[in-house]
Amino acid sequence: MDIEKAGSRREEEEPIVQKPKLDKGKGKAHVFAPPMNYSRIMEKHKQEKVSIPGWKRGVAIIDFVLRLIAAITAMAAAAKMATTEETLPFFTQFLQFSADYTDLPTLSSFVVVNSIVGGYLTLSLPFSIVCILRPLAVPPRLFLVLCDTAMMGLTMIAASASAAIVYLAHNGNSSSNWLPVCQQFGDFCQGTSGAVVASFIAAALLMVLVIFSAFALKRST
Repeated sequence: MDIEKAGSRREEEEPIVQKPKLDKGKGKAHVFAPPMNYSRIMEKHKQEKVSIPGWKRGVAIIDFVLRLIAAITAMAAAAKMATTEETLPFFTQFLQFSADYTDLPTLSSFVVVNSIVGGYLTLSLPFSIVCILRPLAVPPRLFLVLCDTAMMGLTMIAASASAAIVYLAHNGNSSSNWLPVCQQFGDFCQGTSGAVVASFIAAALLMVLVIFSAFALKRST
């Protein structure tokens, strides 16, 4: 009896701990339903992924065409200046009047610079092809935009300096008593003028190439 009383008393003193009942459904993770416009968002995201390489590839194709035209124009300007010369018909055995691009250091520099620019543009065509095949590649595009900027500056300097010489040859300078030599060397002045115009066209094309390269480097938001 004493043992039964002690057991009942212990049960009364001990706190009653209720074990939680496990619910089979409560242990599962909640599954959130996708938003109503989920498929529309994913479709728009896929279209953006497709459209970004698309317009960049189009820019790269235009870049290739303009680069080829600029290379031909720069080399044509150098060739035209290098082959332009004129000799006056009246001369003697000991005296002869002729005009050549080597007579002026500015025109000689013009030939060298445009030859370098034309060679660079020709060698840069493979890089432009890489940009067409891989429109999202940044290193070749960055290389082209840096080199194009440098070549554009060189072309503008050479063309501007030669334009000043050609202007003096056409109009002269009364203050310095410089006579317009184009009155005698008309063919030579026409050839040099055409070469200078071609060089300015090459510089303008290089400027457009820089703008296109910078636009292609822009990341989509």
